[in-house]
Amino acid sequence: MTEKKVALVTGANKGVGYGIAAGLGALGWRVGVGARDATRREQAVERLREAGVDAFGVPLDVTDDASVTAAARQLEEVGRLDALVNNAAITGAREQAPTTVELDIIRTVVETNVIGVVRVTNAMLPLLRGSSAPRIVNVSSGVGSLTRQAGPNGEDLLGPIAAAYAPSKTFLNAVTLQYVRELAGTGIKINCACPGYVATDLNGFRGTLTPEQGAATPIRLATLPDDGPTGGFFEDAGVVPW
Repeated sequence: MTEKKVALVTGANKGVGYGIAAGLGALGWRVGVGARDATRREQAVERLREAGVDAFGVPLDVTDDASVTAAARQLEEVGRLDALVNNAAITGAREQAPTTVELDIIRTVVETNVIGVVRVTNAMLPLLRGSSAPRIVNVSSGVGSLTRQAGPNGEDLLGPIAAAYAPSKTFLNAVTLQYVRELAGTGIKINCACPGYVATDLNGFRGTLTPEQGAATPIRLATLPDDGPTGGFFEDAGVVPW
């Protein structure tokens, strides 16, 4: 009997993260539901199990060194890790005009959306290196595309000015490419995914896509075949310009 592949999805207790966990579970993966809120985490695990997913909870605050270290130890006890989906993110305050935004808002958003990804990725890399097909997916956003931000239709495509959230996703994209350079030749494929404008609490449920639809690209990148891409930025429609 083939041993199940194992994935860890951060911020998986709701929204796109939950959709990713559910989708991977439906493909036969064992899924670690990473989340810092204990009640929501266990409720998510229970719902996933009721749907037939082999899910387990992983207490995880991506901004806390001790929490991430403990999560890595838990995955070591599980015995393997084949895919890491860095999904946890925050938007910060709604008003983010660069001339008036509070600097602490920028720091807080970057701590979760960028530094948190680095912290979790580095903690999980030893396990990922033991996989025959290791995959890392960083859930980014189209608002992190400099090409789109600079385009004439940027306001229509990207919504309001966001001096904390949008640059944090650009930063994440840039960090991802540095991982790609360092991990070249190791077999670890790492890509960015844009889930699209998904209706979640991050946008007051104003999005036009369901979490299941938003999860499609991250799931595809987490399950790439050996000849799949690395170092790309993708959405359902194809490649997102950097």
